[in-house]
Amino acid sequence: MIPLCVPDFDDREKAAIEDVLKSGWLTHGPYNKEFEYKFAEYHGVKYAVSMNSCTSALFLALKAQNITGEVIVPSFTFAASANAIVTAGAKPVFADIDYGTCNIDPESVKAKITPDTEAIMIVHFGGQCCRMDEIMTIAEKNGLVVIEDSAETIGGEYKGKKAGSFATGCFSFFPTKNMTTGEGGMITTNDKDLAVKISALIGHGIIKREYERESDPMPWYRSASYPGYNFRMSNLLAAMGVVQLDKLNSMNERRIKNACYLRSLIGDIDEIEMPFEDVNCKHVFQMFTIKMKEYDRDEFVEDLRKKGVGASVHFTPPVHLQEYYINTFGEQQLPVTEKVSNNILTLPLYPQIGNEKIDIIADAVRDTCANLSNK
Repeated sequence: MIPLCVPDFDDREKAAIEDVLKSGWLTHGPYNKEFEYKFAEYHGVKYAVSMNSCTSALFLALKAQNITGEVIVPSFTFAASANAIVTAGAKPVFADIDYGTCNIDPESVKAKITPDTEAIMIVHFGGQCCRMDEIMTIAEKNGLVVIEDSAETIGGEYKGKKAGSFATGCFSFFPTKNMTTGEGGMITTNDKDLAVKISALIGHGIIKREYERESDPMPWYRSASYPGYNFRMSNLLAAMGVVQLDKLNSMNERRIKNACYLRSLIGDIDEIEMPFEDVNCKHVFQMFTIKMKEYDRDEFVEDLRKKGVGASVHFTPPVHLQEYYINTFGEQQLPVTEKVSNNILTLPLYPQIGNEKIDIIADAVRDTCANLSNK
């Protein structure tokens, strides 16, 4: 089976992990500081705070900014986006998406704004940024906070500016993402006060980190400034992050090259739609998604998997149709979201996949089209 994704590790990650093990400093430590500095520099922002997941980042982006009202968010996303809103004490309001990019539709955002709206949480889908100039204009006009769920678009750009640098950026380092630490997340911001508060909240509300207190006269003195959480990223994972970040541009360029090659092999098939690329964006292909024009999507995925191609679906059902959200917030009509959720599928793609495996994927796609056409 050709897997959907394979992390790109080599001896550099192993050496970094070994360095941490030898140091004995396994919890939040010096590599976190280096990772945060380099991540902020890469994204062209002033501050970055590492933590245990993107879900924690989304939660804290809301909690630290005292967001308790309505938050507009796409339903076409992983449940974590909406879950973070609910667990932070706010209310998700689901907006529809643009059919081509699968990103939140700014016109739908406008239609969802009420006097109770406090924030917009956009989700950069699959490696391609949302139309951020329109989103930021809407937010500024209505006095709304913007949170960028950039989990799937690390290194992606809109008009030359990195995802996660327009507002409060939230990132994931899960193994399927463009860079990985196994588990982990990051927040980016230009707001110093917000960065300091979030940095404290991830470590039980204590502003100064443990390894930073080691040089203090009384390093055991720990006073909480906030009722915080244990959302810290370990020094081990941060060490991996430093290495992965250094490789990120190279890994993304290989993703783009592989996506281009796969498109060249299957782009002429009339019955399926290729990924749409906005001319204003640098698409970094965290996922290579195609849409069915005629075939049953589930049958298509099942047939590919029988052929040894680990295809999958992102995302079905959309969040507004999931049990908790229907029961809590009632039924909603999001026609584009529902159409895409029923006809989209994800093909395997990762930096080191190679042309030989891409050829196999393309042949399997063509064979599946032929099989389903003959039914």
